[in-house]
Amino acid sequence: MGPYISQFLWLEVPYGIKSIDQRYRFPGRNQHFLTEFAEWLACQRGAEPVLTLQFDSSPRYMCSNRELAEYVHQDFSFQTYLNAALIMLRLGGEALSPTNPYRDSRTQFGDITFGNKNVLSMVAQAALLGQKGAYYHKWLVHRRLRPECLAGRIEVHLSGRKSYDIDSAVLNCDAVARTKAAYGTHLLPVAFPEGCPTHPSYPAAHAANAGACATILKAFFNEDYPIPHPVEATADGSGLTPWKGQPLTLGNEVNKLANNVALGRNAAGVHFRSDSINGLFVGEEQALGLLCDYSRTYNERFGGFVLSTFRGEKVKICDANLQTV
Repeated sequence: MGPYISQFLWLEVPYGIKSIDQRYRFPGRNQHFLTEFAEWLACQRGAEPVLTLQFDSSPRYMCSNRELAEYVHQDFSFQTYLNAALIMLRLGGEALSPTNPYRDSRTQFGDITFGNKNVLSMVAQAALLGQKGAYYHKWLVHRRLRPECLAGRIEVHLSGRKSYDIDSAVLNCDAVARTKAAYGTHLLPVAFPEGCPTHPSYPAAHAANAGACATILKAFFNEDYPIPHPVEATADGSGLTPWKGQPLTLGNEVNKLANNVALGRNAAGVHFRSDSINGLFVGEEQALGLLCDYSRTYNERFGGFVLSTFRGEKVKICDANLQTV
């Protein structure tokens, strides 16, 4: 619903006594790496990249997958969701979850419980749990090859240099043929000179972080609250214009934010789609457990956290119990 990019990647971020403009210097869009076999092989052997990204001189707003790819190249684990929380916290009481015990109070507001300190620290905790969950599955369960490595095996197999047990559906798929036609090789073009990270691919840690942090945000804020004065980037990213379509709610934009970050890594060529989609669910499960643990610790009269999962179910968490509502 609405623009592909989440509002939380465009709106100014209130940060203490200043606001952060979300225009960034991005690389030019037509750069790709690891499409030469010698370059690819050196990367697999751990060599430092010879080529570097060339950045445009003027900052711009995110308006394509190329910008998303670089954004998730440089971010830290909970940066994006910290920004989103700061944006939502300035929207006032109506943007808080209806179950927040201080939401309608005339004399009190949440602080270390149900206030900004609680929200921001929980976002960071959720990111750490999401990361741990992802790394458990990466190293101790799945050990999945990265896309660039699989593409290298496809190139070596189809060129006759070595035979690999690769499913014919993969070898004969449209993506392999289109890559060969565009780049003269079956090697996968990637957006980063250094290629993929050296840890296994499944699930994506960025996606697990996204799923965990988005779940925390939906627990603390009103998912149905319409974002005031929504915007969209111009085609070249040079500016923002008012969004004139249907209202954009906090819940939808938080889900979109998680999706943008997760699939931004796919756009860079460093993850498979299933890494990211299932990574979102891994992170969500971690965060639901975190909310269950914390739901027992509040002294306030509190009806529980209520939020929508990525599967569209409405759940309630109260006194360490999670149930569908």
